[in-house]
Formats: sequence, C-alpha cells, structure tokens
Amino acid sequence: MGRRRDELADLGRDFDRMTERLCALMSAQRNLLHDVSHEMRSPLARLQAAIGLARQQPARMEDSLLRIERESERMNRLVGELLTLSRLDAGVTGVQENVDLGELLSNIVEDARFEGATRQLRIDFVADEMLEIMANAELLHRAIENIVRNALRYSPDGGVIRIEAGRLPGALRLAVIDQGPGVPEAELETIFSPFFREGGQVSGDGYGLGLAIAKRVVLAHNGKIRARNQPSGGLSVEILLTMS
Repeated sequence: MGRRRDELADLGRDFDRMTERLCALMSAQRNLLHDVSHEMRSPLARLQAAIGLARQQPARMEDSLLRIERESERMNRLVGELLTLSRLDAGVTGVQENVDLGELLSNIVEDARFEGATRQLRIDFVADEMLEIMANAELLHRAIENIVRNALRYSPDGGVIRIEAGRLPGALRLAVIDQGPGVPEAELETIFSPFFREGGQVSGDGYGLGLAIAKRVVLAHNGKIRARNQPSGGLSVEILLTMS
C-alpha cells in the first residue's frame, strides 16, 4: 500500500498482521506435533522391547510387566499434560471459586518437603497473611506445584528452596527460588515453551510441559509470570496475581 494512509491501507495492514499471526500459529502447531511425536517414540520403543523380552524370556515376565506398566504410566502422564495444555490454549479454565491461597500454598510446601527429604533439601516458606482469590483451585495448585517441582528437580542435594508469598498493592506475589544452575539469559522466556529443555537436552523425568502449563494458568487468571537468574546463583520464578 506504499505510503497510503486511508482505510484501505489500514485494512491491508490488518491482513498482514493476521497473516503473520496465522503463520506463527501454524508453525507452533507443527513444532508441537513434532515434539509430541518425538516424546512418544521413546516410551513406545521401550514398550515394544519389553513385549519382545517377555516373549523371548518367559522367566523374566515379571520384569517385563513392570517395565510395561512404567512406560504406560509415562505415556498416560504425557497425554494428560497435553490435554491440560490444549484446554488452556483453547481458553477452557473451568469454574472459578474463592480459593484460600495460604492453605493452597501450605499443602504444596508440605508435599515439597516430603519429596525433598530424601535429598536433604530444605524448603523455606516465608509468607504474609494471605487472602482468598477467585481462581480455579485445581489449575492454580497445579501451576504452582509445577514451578516448585521444577525447583526440586534442579536443586543440588542438601540445597535450599525458598518460597515467598506476600501482598503488594493490588496484587499477590509468589516467588520460588532455588540454588540450581540457573538458565542462560537468552532462554529465560523460552523455558515457558512446551517441551523446552535447556540446551536441547533431556533432564529428569519431566516432559518440559510443567512451566508451559504454569504460564498458561497464570495468564488465564490475569496474572504475570517471569523467570530470572539470582545474582548468587539459582533461578527465581515469580508470579503476580492481580487482585480484582
């Protein structure tokens, strides 16, 4: 449209923006399909190997059945996380209700302390008086739990994870701070993308969906989420939930 500044030029620019958005969505869909296929390939290969072993060595049937059960559980967990991600992307967030944020956080901290005990991880929970907020309790619990579990996964044995919660003017703030290796500055936004693994490497038993789900839940509740490296080392993931 050159230098035109009339309604036709505005319409052309709107079409250009819409086209760019559609291209980005299609590219994201292709990438997600590729990643899902890649993630499913490994457990399926192990399932086939376990079935083959059971046929060739009936004496090891119990070991094969345990392997089949384990891989089936992994696939079921992956499918469940993908369904959650898909619903959030479609704007389906379920029924919202008054949620006691203090009680929700206390339950998550209790679970984290239990899980981290075998590695001598200490969970420090520092919180102001919390309020009730309008939210989907199940989704909000899952989002915060995913962030805490990410901190557990990357924290060194004997380390400390600090969970802070407090009230700001017009908002509630939650921060989960670990003593792990942190994340390269260029990847601080990318960690919230589905199937992200730092440096492209597989780490732990996760599928790289936890933080992606957390971000979508926070955005669905009109909140903000960000990650930043701590000056002393480790990663801090911070959530701000706007009070209505």
